[in-house]
Amino acid sequence: MSYKKELITAQVLAEALDLSVETVWRYTRENKIPYIVIGSKNYRYDLDDVMRSLTEPRVQEKEYKEEEINQKLTYQDYLLLPEEPGYRFEILDGVLIKEPSPSVIHQRVSRRLQRMLEDYFWKLDPEGEIFNAPLDVTFHDTSIVQPDLFYVSGEQKFIVKDNRIDGPPTLIVEVLSPSSSRKDRVQKLKIYQEAQVQHYWLVNPQEKTLECFSLQNGIYALVAAGLDEEVVQHPDFTGLSIALGHLW
Repeated sequence: MSYKKELITAQVLAEALDLSVETVWRYTRENKIPYIVIGSKNYRYDLDDVMRSLTEPRVQEKEYKEEEINQKLTYQDYLLLPEEPGYRFEILDGVLIKEPSPSVIHQRVSRRLQRMLEDYFWKLDPEGEIFNAPLDVTFHDTSIVQPDLFYVSGEQKFIVKDNRIDGPPTLIVEVLSPSSSRKDRVQKLKIYQEAQVQHYWLVNPQEKTLECFSLQNGIYALVAAGLDEEVVQHPDFTGLSIALGHLW
């Protein structure tokens, strides 16, 4: 394929062919349509070349069984996603989630809380690490998330891979945005609970609240909470005090 041709993104190709983006990515992964990789994870297509390749009966979408078309996305599908400035992607139980980049207040609160957690865990567990988004955390190959903050204890170092965290961190913190509240409270809570993430915190900058959940008999229970200027002391982390007024 000539680089002089006009190249388009997977999203534009999907619209032009009246296919789902997931189908375009599947064809790409299986090398059933021609594509060019530009830089890191930037996939581009020539519409004419793709249309010619799709005239072959073996790659026509109608030949896929319904369960194949609707199959859950995996980590390998996730790796094929093209970068799109201003957005970040996650896969929750096989379903692609696309969201705009966080707001300023979101990032400000996340950064301040990260500093508090780093100071605390550096003394408690020097071999542990605090990470922040964007960094992939994978569960069961069909859930790939980018938590705002998370803590991997020194005893869990084996889950830290070169390009991702493969397994449940000890603590995950999600900073809510108006567009992500339901996802974080329902979908992600369920995924983290099933993956046995011991501690899950929700921070809401708009409502100025912090909720701390902890696994008890396999189910999340609210063990600490606060709002506005209150100081939250977590029962499972001795000496950890979160002065909420310092976050807002």
